[in-house]
Amino acid sequence: MKKILVTGSSGLIGSEAVQYFSKKGWFVYGIDNNMRADFFGPKGDTLWNLERLRSSVKNFEHRTINILDRPAIMDFFKTVDVDAVVHCAGQPSHDLAKDRPFDDFEVNAVGTLNLLEACRQFRRDSPFVFMSTNKVYGDAPNYLPLKELDKRWEYADPKDFGGINESCSIDQCKHSLFGVSKAGADLMVQEYGRYFDMPTVCFRAGCMTGPNHSGVELHGFLSYLVKVIVSGGTYTVFGYKGKQVRDQIHSVDVVSAAEAYIAAPRPAGVYNLGGGRENSASIMECVELIEEYSGKKFKSTYDPKNREGDHICYISDLTKLKRDYSGWTITRGLKEIVRELVDFETGSRQTAAK
Repeated sequence: MKKILVTGSSGLIGSEAVQYFSKKGWFVYGIDNNMRADFFGPKGDTLWNLERLRSSVKNFEHRTINILDRPAIMDFFKTVDVDAVVHCAGQPSHDLAKDRPFDDFEVNAVGTLNLLEACRQFRRDSPFVFMSTNKVYGDAPNYLPLKELDKRWEYADPKDFGGINESCSIDQCKHSLFGVSKAGADLMVQEYGRYFDMPTVCFRAGCMTGPNHSGVELHGFLSYLVKVIVSGGTYTVFGYKGKQVRDQIHSVDVVSAAEAYIAAPRPAGVYNLGGGRENSASIMECVELIEEYSGKKFKSTYDPKNREGDHICYISDLTKLKRDYSGWTITRGLKEIVRELVDFETGSRQTAAK
């Protein structure tokens, strides 16, 4: 039986990976120390997800390890043979990083280095999948010509219609401290691939989502938006008139991309990963879908100050990924994603009320 390590295994992508690879016949080791609860408080707590995995997933073993605990990481790789690594653990918030810069950089950059070096010493031929972020591009995408439409910002130049590709510069722009720490990790993953000829890949993901997301205001846009609307709360829109655009990708499509790479790895891979043009939507457009599916009305306040370094319009160009891994594609459309989130949140609230 093949064995795989998933870090951040109680989070959105990590838990999806645990379920996905277990169903494929892998034995899955999960590493997670619930740091999300420390970062975001009770609403970010992922213990509920860990208990769900423990009760429902076969061939799964959880380890409460901090990826900054270098001796513990080294000991794990020294004593456990794994055929692949999917590294999802990290500090994920664009905004929180400025308040906890040391935690942000250490978890994202140093934690990734700990895992890479452990792999090099003990499992150098095992594919290493790193969940990077489109924030490594900083605000460079904002300098593309844009036009304002009724409900969204859009690329003004037809050549940009497909979105942002991997040639976008990550240099000399404003990233947020989170973007910098992830860029450092991203470059280190690439360097281990090139310098040591290891099978490493960076998936520069945008808005990843799904029903198992412990979404909060500082991270998990679509999940949090659904939670607020369904609960009757008030959502704060930060800048750009609520017309800022993101492409949404379901967690199962993220994990299937990791599976495709693991099956046919190549050193120092870099791919943009998102929902693409078809799954792109502004906040305003997402709100309309959520209102339609939930029957609830959107309540909001508006802060004209946008988040520092935030993208105005970001759509992932998936051309390179689909070229190199032709068997991979998006399987969950935007409407299906939103309906699933609404159904999950509505069901959760009904269960809690009983």
